[in-house]
Amino acid sequence: MSTRFDQFIEAMSRLTEEAAGDEPRILREGKPLLGELVRHDDWLDASHALPHPQFYQQYLLYRAPDSRFSVVSFVWGPGQKTPIHDHTVWGLIGMLRNAETSQAFDRDEGTGTLTATEQVRLEPGDVECVSPTVGDIHQVANAFDDRVSISIHVYGADIGQVRRHVFDPASGAAREFVSGYAN
Repeated sequence: MSTRFDQFIEAMSRLTEEAAGDEPRILREGKPLLGELVRHDDWLDASHALPHPQFYQQYLLYRAPDSRFSVVSFVWGPGQKTPIHDHTVWGLIGMLRNAETSQAFDRDEGTGTLTATEQVRLEPGDVECVSPTVGDIHQVANAFDDRVSISIHVYGADIGQVRRHVFDPASGAAREFVSGYAN
């Protein structure tokens, strides 16, 4: 990894340690840190930018020794997208290369009904926040059908080990999953 990435990890480590679980502070102060990192597309190792012909890839770039946060690259092949899902922890999503769209959903806990809300398009340098308190259910897609897009995600846990949910778009029924990593 690069000096730029190492400086980002040092800053996020300080922030998550000092904030001690203060999610609003972590999101507020972490957003410009990630924004500064993803404004520069000169640091990501090529091995963490490899697309798969069928599925988006999630590569672990860093995991804090105590798993209080992790950093991953999401590599989107042309036209690829996630299912509708949640995270159950805070997260910062920064666009590094090309673009992606994020369609947010509200879910009625009584009926499971999903209602599409805001859709955001992330361009290089843009950062979006997710968490159970600010909105945690969305579907993400590569904005392009003809090129790879890459985003960098920071989560408040080792996201590859977190029990999360995917949601059936028609019924809103939840199913647990653990994402793991491509590497």
